[in-house]
This record gives sequence, structure tokens and C-alpha cells, in this order.
Amino acid sequence: MLLMDSRKIYSLILSLLFVSVIGNAQKAEPKGEGSVTGRIIDSVSRQPVSYASISITTPDGTRELNGSTSDDNGQFKISQIAEGTYRLVIYFVGYQTGIRNNIIISKSKPDFVLGDFLLVDKTMLKQVTITTDRSIIENKVDKIVYNAENDLTSQGGVAIDILKKVPEVSVDIDGNVDIQGNTNIRFLINGKPSSMFGSNLVDVLQSIPASQIKSIEVITSPGAKYDAEGTGGIINIILKKSTAQGINGNISLSGGTRLENGSFNLAAKKGGLGAHAFFSGNAQLQSTVLSDVTRTSQDPLSLQQTVTDQNGKSNFTRNGYQSGYGVDWEATSNDLFTGGVLFNYFGNNSVGNSSRITSLQDAYGNPLSSTTDLLNTQNNANGQVFDWNLDYKHTFKKEGQELSALVNSSTGTNYSYYQQSQNHAWNDSLFNGSKGNNPGTDKETDISVDYAQPFGKESLFETGGKATLNQINSASNVYLLNGSTGNYDFNNSQSLTFHYQRQIYAGYASVKVRLFDYLDMKVGCRYEYTEHSASFSNAGNIDFTPYGTVVPSVAFSHVFKNNQTLKLLYSHRIQRPDYRDLNPFINATDPQNLTAGNVNLKPEVSDRVEVGYNKSFEKGGSILISLFARLNTDDIQPYTRYYSSYQVGDSTYRNVTVGIRDNIGHENNYGVSFFGNIPITPKISLRTNISAFERYITTGLDAGGDIHGFNYRINLNATWQISPTLVVEAFGNFNSPRINAQGTQPSQTTYTFAFRKQFWNKKASVALTATNPFAEYVDQKSNLTGTNFTLVTDRQLPYRSFGINLTYKFGKMEFKKSKDPEDNNLPEPSLPTN
Repeated sequence: MLLMDSRKIYSLILSLLFVSVIGNAQKAEPKGEGSVTGRIIDSVSRQPVSYASISITTPDGTRELNGSTSDDNGQFKISQIAEGTYRLVIYFVGYQTGIRNNIIISKSKPDFVLGDFLLVDKTMLKQVTITTDRSIIENKVDKIVYNAENDLTSQGGVAIDILKKVPEVSVDIDGNVDIQGNTNIRFLINGKPSSMFGSNLVDVLQSIPASQIKSIEVITSPGAKYDAEGTGGIINIILKKSTAQGINGNISLSGGTRLENGSFNLAAKKGGLGAHAFFSGNAQLQSTVLSDVTRTSQDPLSLQQTVTDQNGKSNFTRNGYQSGYGVDWEATSNDLFTGGVLFNYFGNNSVGNSSRITSLQDAYGNPLSSTTDLLNTQNNANGQVFDWNLDYKHTFKKEGQELSALVNSSTGTNYSYYQQSQNHAWNDSLFNGSKGNNPGTDKETDISVDYAQPFGKESLFETGGKATLNQINSASNVYLLNGSTGNYDFNNSQSLTFHYQRQIYAGYASVKVRLFDYLDMKVGCRYEYTEHSASFSNAGNIDFTPYGTVVPSVAFSHVFKNNQTLKLLYSHRIQRPDYRDLNPFINATDPQNLTAGNVNLKPEVSDRVEVGYNKSFEKGGSILISLFARLNTDDIQPYTRYYSSYQVGDSTYRNVTVGIRDNIGHENNYGVSFFGNIPITPKISLRTNISAFERYITTGLDAGGDIHGFNYRINLNATWQISPTLVVEAFGNFNSPRINAQGTQPSQTTYTFAFRKQFWNKKASVALTATNPFAEYVDQKSNLTGTNFTLVTDRQLPYRSFGINLTYKFGKMEFKKSKDPEDNNLPEPSLPTN
């Protein structure tokens, strides 16, 4: 009795606050003649529950419309309800929240009689919890969704670890990502572009903790509504955001021998107003990378060759953190405002040293001379990105008719630094050195409007426009060693400033119809007009010719019986060069292997055809098979050339290779990908991703024949649900050697074991992970061939790691399915149904 009395007193206070809030909220709601009556009783004692809070909400529960409280007999009545369909929500301290859907008020039946509603005491639930989890893979009409929240073996890692498991996606040991062999991917964060992906993609993906990621969406053949950017397709990273009513959140901490990360999420929602905030951080602890680089170059006139063997090590660290805040306001049942800010920081640092032996040989391989020197290097880079967005969406009375507007801005501040010094091995005297820093900014602002209009029974027309304003600024400051003073003096001839502006104006239209009551077809066309200009401190202004791009897309699909779908997709895409591609800063960390961007790059163009088949089985299994062909022209890739002497300003570099991003010519890929989810038993399941493709490359840059080769990737994930709170997983991944324009990238094998135990009604969990536990290093051997030179690189990357993850969820844990991100890049309005 004392417990029930304390509950009554507490609930009475909450009920008074509840009625006050509901009273204010319902002022703007239409009144009606309908009513809902009923009685709230305890499910065990069958005694009335007094002062329970009862509310009428929209069917999806996102907005409270009216409400009341139960009297001493547990009875209640809510009046003045307009015609429509509603949800009834009952709340009382210490009880499970009660929900009754499909409360229908009509002219013929204005009074809805609920009768007795049983509330369940939480103390009677003990440890019994009923949950419904989404499948880890969802195959939708226009995209594949990987629900990272259900991925156990990646939770102690970073975004890269999750991407390794996503269908159609491949990741190499260094964190470079491709979709079906193409690395030119349009990355989005929460459905919106961000300048952080244009500066140092690998650092960004290595700095987002996996525990902060809700899901990852992959779109291989985007339609006309999507930006034309990204010949490889689109990857959209969705961060965690709760849509539950009330206050809730979670904390996740991971520690280990190689990676440490943590995240904190907090969300609050009352009726149509919600807010969420998060903070997360990540650190890759210091690791030592061993490397052996051998370059053989030949003088075409004398036929003498120079062999340079460089052996050394470098200590590497990486860190990053993110923070964000967002607000959702459903001003009316038809008007939704969303806004948010996002801040990201990421950086890395490398300090290394190596010994270098340079041998000159005659045409027959006989040694002519040999020198040995020591090279000390230091590299660090960091970036800070601030994003903000404001969205508005209006839904009309006709289902599927929508109008939305978006303003999104992203400002990135990037900084990189290098320093190198060379010493004679015999007396350790310094004879050469340089250092340079490269501060820069990358700002992008997007403004868009989209409109959707259904017509007929199953048809939809969409149109919209978008303006993208992009500005890049970069400064290259180079300092050379003064042998007489020992100081590093600023060098005007090698230093420069760079300014780049680009404006893209786009419009699109698409139509979705059903043909012959059998075939669904969506046809669209997007037009993008690009203006851009550049200026250099040492070369003046460069005005590029504006160009227009027509981007057609076609999609056909048919749903067969027994959960089978067949799709045929075609898309035309382009890839404009980004900050890292255009930045002309010459990095001379290794004075015999220079790298730089290229401001003269042209957009890459791609045409892609895909045939997809998927089937879901009754016991939970599914398969997805895709055949694809992708034809690229003006491919943007790094391309390395050898020079016996290379002039940079007033300095001459001898016996040097220079890697500059270039348009290499043509690249065609033909392949197949397979995903399978196989439930072996009710507790054991297997998932596998297999992709294979044949690649043909015609560089058009140097003399030589075409290049082609076969590439494949396979991974396997096994899950054993030992009990409702204990699960064990194992994941293995293999990537074959992959050809590129000048050689091969190395193969790689990685594997991870993990288990997770949940506590406290699944609100807390502990997970242990082990990655490559049986080998400390992953060996990476690659070959690069160009005119008059070959380059063989053998690296040993420390990859073995052990970790522990602790997660705790707090607050109200009744979540509803969240809507797709409200952005012109991603969602498609649903069609009206009969």
C-alpha cells in the first residue's frame, strides 16, 4: 500500500504537469465531437490505477494532441477529438507504458469505448524482455542498408571496420574504400555532404568510433534526385540519434592495445519537439611500421641503372573527435523543421628514419659507385570541420505530396606539415634538408528545394533544384636548409598560394510509374552546370571553360512471388576533383619520392549498368546477387613518373619519382557480387560477401599496352547466440591483389573474434574483441611500374589488437522506427496506397 501511495503522489504531480503541457499543445489542434473512454487497472491485482496519464497522439506517436488522467476508480474520458485515426498512450510510474493503436473516430462512431486496459507492473517482468531487432542487412529498392548497431565485432573499432562488412564495399589495409573496385565515392554524413571527406578521407573514417554509427547506406546507382557526384556511388554514414519520447541516451567506452574510443549520446523528446547531442572520440595508439622500398631506374641513353634501397621504420599515431547537436520541431502535423551543428577534428602524426643505399650500375649490372645516407622524416596533418544545416519539410493532405527545402554549410580548416633531413652515413653530417607547411580551407554551401507530386494510383513526379558553392584556399610554405647557417630559410620560388572557386547549379525531374500492372519504372534526368576558376600567387588567374553535364538514370524492377525481386539499373555519374586532388602542394618528406595534387584535372565520367536479384526466405535467410558493368573515362588516379632531374622552383631533385593525381584514360570493370544471410540453426547464422570483377585499363599517358586483371574479395561472418544475453561472433576478410594503372596493390587477410554479454535487462553490455591475434604484422608487398623505372614496396603493418567495450543505455527505451534523413540527396517520398 505504501508503494502504491507513493506512486499515486508522484504520478499525480506528473499528471498535473502533463495536463498543463497537453492543454497548451492542443490549442492549435482542431476540435471535434469524438471521445475516448475507458478504465486503467493493474494486470495482476485487477485494482484500478489512479492518476495515470493518458494521451491521444498521432498514429506514429510523434505528436500529442489531447489528454487526461484517470480518477480514483481508474476511469478516464478524453473529449473534443476530431475525426481520424489515433494512438492511445498510458503512463504510470512503475508500470510498463501502455499503447493502443488504431483508435478510430468517425461520424458514424464518434465515441470510442476502450473498456478495461491492463497495465503491467515492471517488477513483475523480472528479466523477461521482448525485443524486435532489424536485420543487420536491409536491401531496399535504391540502396543497401547495413545496421551497424547490430554488428558485434566492429563495436570496439572505427568506421573502417564496419565498412569492411558492407555488401558491395571493399577496404584495403590502409583504409582506402571502394565500391565494386571504384574509389571515387560520394561520402555523406547524416545524408548531407561535408568538406571533411574532401581533405583526408582515411583519417576521417579512422576517427569515427563504430559505437557512434547507427547504419551505413550504399547506393550504387543513384537516381536523378541525387547529386551527380561520385562515379563509384554514394556511401551515407548515419550517426546515432534517438527518436524515443522522453529522455534517453547511451555511453560506450572501448580500450585496447591498438585502438581506444568512446561515445556519449543524449536525446530528449516531448511531443513534436526533440533534441539530441553527442560527443565521441577515437585514438590509434602509437605503432611502428616497418618498410623496405627498392626502386630501379634506367637512363634510356647510357642504359646505366640506379638502384635505391631504402629500409626504415616510422612511429605512427592518429586521433580524432566529433561533437554535434540537433533539434527537430514538428510545428504542425504537416510542417517539420530540423536543424543541427556538427564539429569534427581528426589528425595523425608520423616520425621515421631510414637508411638509404644508392648504387649506380652499368648496362650489364656491374657496380660503378655506391653511396649511403640516413633520412629522418616527420609528417603530421590535421583538420577541423564545422557543419550546420537547417531543413524544412511540408506534407500536404494528399499522401506522398511533399515540399522540402535545405540549407547546409560545411567549413573545413586543414593543415599539414613535413620535415626531412639527410645525413652522410659515414660522419653523420647534415647535407640536405627541407620543411613545409600547408594550411588551407575548404568551404561548401548547399541550397536546395525539392517537390514531389503523386498522380494516379501508383505514380509519382519529382522535381527540384540545387546550388552548390565551393571555395578552396591553400598556402604552400617551403623552407630549405641553409648549409652555411644551419637554418631553414623561406623559399619564395617553391612557396605559393592557391585559390579555387566552383559553383554548381542543378535541376532534375523524374517520374515513377507502374507499367502493365507488372513492371515498376523510374526514369529521371539531372542537369548540372559548373563554373570554376583558380588563381596562383606565381601564375595569376586561370578561368576554366564552364561546362554542363546531363545525368540520365533509369530503373526497372519487378516483385515476384515468394519475396523475389529483379532490378535493372542504369546511371550516368561524374567525379569532380576535390581538395586533395587539386591541392598543388608538393610534399617532399621523401626527397626521392615527391607527391602533389593537380589543379588541371578534368571531371571523371562513368556509365554504370546493374542487374540485381534478391530473395528472402521464410526462416530469415536472404540472398542478393548483382551483375554490373562500369565504364569510366578520364579516371582520376595517382600516377607516378620517374625523372633523372626534376625542377621545383629553384631546387633540382635528382633520381626522383613524382606522384601526381591525373586523368589516366579509360577503365572498364565487369563483375558480380553476392551477399548471403544463412540461418544454420535458430541460434547460429552465417553471412558472406563475395565480389569479383575483371578490370581493363587504358592509361593514354605513357607508351605501353592495355592492362587487365582479375580481382576478388570474400568475407564470412558467423554468429552464435548462445543465450538471449550472450553472443559470440567471428569475422574473416580476404582481398586479392588488385591491379591499378601501374602495377598491383597487395592482398590482405584480416580476422576478428568477439563476444558480448548483456546485463541489467540488456541496458548494459561488455564485449571483448581480438583482431589478427595470431600474427603481429600484416605484410603488404606492392609493385609499381612506369617508363624507365620499377618500384617495389614491402611494408609490415602492426595489426594485432585486443580490446574491451563497455556500453550502457539509460532512460526510456521505447524507440520507434526513425524516418530516413530529410535531405535532397537521399529520401524518396512513398507512393499512395489503396
